[in-house]
Amino acid sequence: MKKYDVAVVGGGFAGVAAALAAAREGARVIIIEKSNCLGGAAVNALVNPFMPYSTKINGKRTNLSNGIFKVIREKLEACDGMYGDSFLEEELKYILNELVLEANIELLFHSYITKSKKEDGWIKSVCVATKSGEMNIEADYFIDATGDAQLAFLADCPTVLGREPDHLCQPMTLCFRVGNVDIEKFFASGEKLRIAYKKALNEGKLINPREDILVFRTPIINVLHFNTTRVVKKNPTSPTEVTEAEILARKQVHEIYNFVKEHADGLENSFLMMTASEIGVRESRMIIGDYILTEIDCRDCVKFEDAIAACNYDIDIHNPEGSGTSHYYFPEGQYYTIPYRSLIPKDADNMLVAGRCISSDHGAQASYRIMPTVCSIGEAAGTAVGIAVKDKVSVRNINIQKLQQTLKDNNAFIGI
Repeated sequence: MKKYDVAVVGGGFAGVAAALAAAREGARVIIIEKSNCLGGAAVNALVNPFMPYSTKINGKRTNLSNGIFKVIREKLEACDGMYGDSFLEEELKYILNELVLEANIELLFHSYITKSKKEDGWIKSVCVATKSGEMNIEADYFIDATGDAQLAFLADCPTVLGREPDHLCQPMTLCFRVGNVDIEKFFASGEKLRIAYKKALNEGKLINPREDILVFRTPIINVLHFNTTRVVKKNPTSPTEVTEAEILARKQVHEIYNFVKEHADGLENSFLMMTASEIGVRESRMIIGDYILTEIDCRDCVKFEDAIAACNYDIDIHNPEGSGTSHYYFPEGQYYTIPYRSLIPKDADNMLVAGRCISSDHGAQASYRIMPTVCSIGEAAGTAVGIAVKDKVSVRNINIQKLQQTLKDNNAFIGI
């Protein structure tokens, strides 16, 4: 059995950034990923495009997610893999592969974490299910980038599911693509489609409770991207309920496709091109960490002393019970920061959590959950663990000023 300095569980934006940052600090790193590629929700759930992550500071447009995220975006742009903020998933998979392999990071695909071994607050190893059976992986430090706080949960660290007090999570969505569309004709008929959809929803003719149809252009000619199915009141961490969600969402996909083909222009020769390989999850478990980031912190644009990332994406809450989406938009030039303490789970000394499952409440999570921000959080987690490896200390005892300066030196924006 090999032993690593750092084992990263999850290969999405947070996990890849964490692994790259830890390797940059000299650590021997492995990424354990349940699917067949890197990219996480961006490639497995077709979560696209990148949501807004910039603002004007002193009259200058400033990206709040920089560092490793900027490197990834620039590589996508260099290979014509971007259209505005939309990107080509296949290019993203390849770019992330190359970045990780160039950093001498080991990859283990098709491996699903099932157990962990912890002694006196230190995680010693994780067990993963593979095609050859169970495999144990040892490391000195771990980063949970699963999105669902899966490692933290299996290591008996306290977690919370969804919102307070009923533990409902934001809806799950199965994204899909429609091909051979006359794009301009389609968007020109948007008002006609909107009126028809609202009427059908009010008359109870649709199983999808979403209040509108959310659709984006893509980098692919004549292809539309739909992010508009909505499955509510299902637990994203329950295998049976996720199965039910996938089945219901696929029914919604066919419902929406047939509806838009009937009521919008430009789809006369279209076809249902693909659905994502897995349903998209906005919210599930979050750790209870050394600090719980709150919606009030975000609205007040708090700049924490131990800040490691910054965000100003709106507090975007899709109703966990049905129709409606609420928004709180930050004023131009304003943003909040994310404290390092929110990455540290209770009851663990050698693990950090990165991504949408850090320690926060429902409202805060609705803002920082976007891919640019979780990439920045991942970079901070990997840098911190890399420092811990060198200094041989727990994740709670690293030098915060050293962490912040290292992030700044690597072109990250941390807001202080």
